[in-house]
Amino acid sequence: MSLDLNPVSVSDYREVARRRLPTQLFDYLDGGSYAERTLHDNVEAFARLKLRQRVLRDVSVIDTRAEVLGESWTIPAGLAPVGFAGMYAKRGEVQAARAANKFGVPYTLSTVGICSIEEIARATGKPFWFQLYVIKDRGYAAELMKRAHQAGCSALVFTVDLAVLGARYRDIRNGMNTQMSVLKRLKVAADFARRVHWIKNVALGGRPLDFGNLREAVPNARGFGAFGAWVAQNLDPSMKWEDLEWVREKWPGKIIIKGVMDADDARLAMNAISPDGIVVSNHGGRQLDSTPATIDALPAIRDEVGDRTTLLLDGGIRSGLDIVKALARGADACLMGRPWVYALAARGEAGISDMLRTMQQEMHVAMALTGFTKAAEIDKSAIADA
Repeated sequence: MSLDLNPVSVSDYREVARRRLPTQLFDYLDGGSYAERTLHDNVEAFARLKLRQRVLRDVSVIDTRAEVLGESWTIPAGLAPVGFAGMYAKRGEVQAARAANKFGVPYTLSTVGICSIEEIARATGKPFWFQLYVIKDRGYAAELMKRAHQAGCSALVFTVDLAVLGARYRDIRNGMNTQMSVLKRLKVAADFARRVHWIKNVALGGRPLDFGNLREAVPNARGFGAFGAWVAQNLDPSMKWEDLEWVREKWPGKIIIKGVMDADDARLAMNAISPDGIVVSNHGGRQLDSTPATIDALPAIRDEVGDRTTLLLDGGIRSGLDIVKALARGADACLMGRPWVYALAARGEAGISDMLRTMQQEMHVAMALTGFTKAAEIDKSAIADA
């Protein structure tokens, strides 16, 4: 059977997405910064960790659920914020939020989503998370937080590792956010034109250049270039830990700090505002290259924060086995970005739903064969030679 009709693993969905998407869009999703070493290491570090197989235990009942930040998750892995997801499928953020809600995990809407906060709220009728960048226009940031709170968002994911943009060479080669020669524009246009599935489902039916959350900020802009330029110009490299007090003043709900990779920074975050959660994240290898893999940075940060906050991890999750490994290394739960967008680009909402069910089944097998019956009980003994 054709892979396009029956993708199963995250790598399957990635390959279908590669075939269907314009190269510029696929590389924006798939790529990382500079030589992409950190992007590669995020995945390879999980592969290097070996699970400790245990047998002849009663594993007839397996519970993959997790209680995270007062919410019950079907598996301890939510959907991370990914910018411009509506470029990958018709109203992509709405499809992702629906799939997450039906399965029972949180969806996180990016500041630079195609679909607006209000559209997600209308489409789902359930709480979701909202991700906010560090931006100079504090008035607009405050307005976004107000809109998210009014829409019922249950947590604010405040991303702190974007003081400046990392150099993503695939995007530069593909002419994204840069001035292109006439020849390059023609080549890019020709590549878009041959992606019939994308044209039919996204370009013609999905309003992919709507940019709902930034519509008022950049009212006359169209395309990645204009919005990318606005984001780059509005990143705030002057923000410091003490400025998080302003975020706490403006946001009445749970705050999750995303982008911590160092135990000292975790301590500073706890001292600054004692966040409800911290995400160990290197932005999926899209910012500073040659940083440690997130799964390698995780244990020291867990040692630093102890049980004082909820600790999440993103970067490198590609299977339910990886989720088990992350829990064993100290995470309370995970967030994953590329996997759900690959599935979205391949098969829309149904693809995300199937991918999540596959991850749950992979967790089920990994737990049964490491001797754990509850996700909440997974600890470092699940890792061989831990």
